[in-house]
This record gives sequence, C-alpha cells and structure tokens, in this order.
Amino acid sequence: MNIGIVIPGFSSDETDPAIPVYHNLVRALAQTENVRVLALRYPHRRDRYPFFGAMVTSLGVGQVRRVRRFMLWWDALRALRHLHNEQPFDVLHALWADESGLLAGWAGKRLGVPVIVSILGGELTRLNDIRYGLQRSALSRWTVGQALRHADTIVTTGAYAAEAIRRTGYIVPASKLHVAPMGIDVSQFYPTDQPRDPNRLLHVASLVGVKYQATLLQSVARLDPSVTLDIIGDGPERGALEALAASHGISERVRFLGSVPHAALPDHYRSAALHILSSRSESLPMTVLEAAACGLPTVSTAAGALPDYPAFVTTVPIGDDAALADAIRSLLRDAPRMEAFRQSALHAARTDFSLDAAVARLRALYQSHAR
Repeated sequence: MNIGIVIPGFSSDETDPAIPVYHNLVRALAQTENVRVLALRYPHRRDRYPFFGAMVTSLGVGQVRRVRRFMLWWDALRALRHLHNEQPFDVLHALWADESGLLAGWAGKRLGVPVIVSILGGELTRLNDIRYGLQRSALSRWTVGQALRHADTIVTTGAYAAEAIRRTGYIVPASKLHVAPMGIDVSQFYPTDQPRDPNRLLHVASLVGVKYQATLLQSVARLDPSVTLDIIGDGPERGALEALAASHGISERVRFLGSVPHAALPDHYRSAALHILSSRSESLPMTVLEAAACGLPTVSTAAGALPDYPAFVTTVPIGDDAALADAIRSLLRDAPRMEAFRQSALHAARTDFSLDAAVARLRALYQSHAR
C-alpha cells in the first residue's frame, strides 16, 4: 500500500527520536508498506530525506501564525498533490485532528483518497485558566471541525472521545469512530529482575499546567514519610512545584530529575513501585504504556481514555488529592493485589499495546479503506 502520513513534526533523521511513538510507527510500517511522511513544521529545514525505508518531505516552517500559517497550508496541499502525482496514495493518515487533519482531509477530497485522522491530545479540550486545548479559539475550533468533517475514519484511543466530540458540538456519526491506540516498543520497554523500591513513586510528564502536578504533590504529602517520588520531566511549572513541595514539607521526599533521555526511562520504570499521573486532560499517554510494559501499573486521575484501561490504570476523580493518596496507599499496603496489578499491566502491554499490535491494527484499517 501507498500510505501518506501528515504530521506537525517528525524525526529530522534516523538518529533523532523526536517523538518516539511516531518514529517507531513509521519505521515499523515502512518494513512492509510504501510510506511517505509530510512533516509540516519540524524539522526546521525544507528537505526530502529517507527514513528506514520511508521518505520524508519536511516543509520546515516552524511555528508560523496568521498569514504565514495559510501560506503553509497552501504549500502543504501542493506538496501532497505532487507526491500523489508521483505515486498515487491509497490512504492519507493525519496524526492530530488539527491542521494536519484539515490538510489531509482537504487533499483527500481533491485527490479522491480516503482519509484517516487520529485524535491524539487536546483537540477536544478547553481549559481557559491554563490556556490549554484547541477549543479555546474560533480558528482552532474551526480547524478541528474541518479535520473531523472530512475524515472517513476518526481514530481515537478510547470511548471517551464520543462524549468529548458531543460536548464540543461537532456532528460526527458514531460509525466514523474507531479505537486504535498507539503502541510501544517492547524490545526496549520490558521488565527485568532489577529490585523495586516498594515505597518509590514515579511521575513522567512535562511540568505544565495540564499535568496538574499540584494534585500529585498534595497527595504525596498525605502519604507515609517513607514514600518518595521521582519526577522526570521539565517545564515552566518547575519552580512553582518545587516551592509547593517545600511548603508541604516534602522537599526531601521529592526529586525533580529534569529531562531524561528516552532510552534511559526503562530503568526508572523498573525500579519504582507505581507510576502516578494527576492530569486534568489526557488521551492515552505513552508513559502509561511504557510503564505497563516494564511491569509498572499506574494510578491516575480519570482523564481522557485512562478509565477505559483498568488492566493497567486505576483512576480517581480529577483534582482529588485525597482520593489519589488513598488509591496509592491501598496498593502499596496490599502486596498480592499489587503483584496481580503488575502482571495484568504487563500482559496488556505485551498483547494489546505493543508496537507490532498497533501496526497490525493500522494496517488492517488502511487496507479496509484502500479496498
């Protein structure tokens, strides 16, 4: 099959992981399919280059806005038409239901190519107090609406998306929705005999408002002093979070490790007792799947698709630090339940959320459209 992938940003070469899940997806698909990627904004160069058997066209414009954004759209449509004329696409797949989805949808209608659009983050979210989500501006809402309208199939990570779409006011037939989560490379993320610290919690996320780490720190302050927390990630909220930890008297129990190379994450997952998330909005974070593949289950707020996957996630109400602390405490004190949860997480990751399983799901979806 001839597959076109439209994406905001992609690896600049084979050694640049950029966003690892997309790097791995294209690398795996290209083993059996003819894959061409159109990267709209990153890498920051205009180029055409090979990538593990795929071919990437980068427009390299970076974060342009206003008139230059419309110039980017025109350029992208011309690039897709040129690529289609070189070798016709069987299907176009947009990763993100924003301008990527809009452009794939418009191109698909003009070229007679079926279009798949994946909802992957905050496309259906509006959190004005932290300036998060693509439902906050009229242009972004219109862009998302165009992406959903012109898609033949809308890929989501869970059942939550149907209700989220309804709340936004978009009219999307249920028949368009298809659940197909991304997958992780289980040859990189897997358990070992490395001993786990029974009181160590791990949190892997950017330090930004939507991750709502204040709830996380407040829950740790409610736990026994022997419980510690490692936070991997960086961002604009770090200073405020360090101050919050100090105000709760837990600075000695919380380590802010900053950014860690993706290849170094498995050892952190393997040595912790639980992975914790406290987000206000999510889809299905890859960190949850990476942790599960290392035999590490997650306790999280009930954001996005997370409640749909009890095999490796226990959820509590968003913003409820007491409930989050209770869920963590309950698992830490119940060794048999914890072990069963670890085995359940590991089994789910290996069988349903491996890279091979994710690619097989997408390949079957592409074939159904190509026919």
